[in-house]
Amino acid sequence: MEDTTYRIGELVFASQRIVNDGSLPELPEDAVLAEAGRKGVIVRCGHLAESREEIFLVRFADEGGTLGPPVGCLADELASAPPG
Repeated sequence: MEDTTYRIGELVFASQRIVNDGSLPELPEDAVLAEAGRKGVIVRCGHLAESREEIFLVRFADEGGTLGPPVGCLADELASAPPG
């Protein structure tokens, strides 16, 4: 497997608002999964089959620090440091 932008266990931050695209059927489509700046942890790394673009499963923490469900994010939706 190629080197990835992020590694499993790495702390990341949402670089923009992340919304449900329908891949989490238990939540309404367009539900906000993470606001920009929300802290998360990488739990899995992979590639989209069609484009070989990297995709990362991230569990974002809520205000109390509880990790939410894994959310698929592209590299440009994540940052290594909080905004600002």
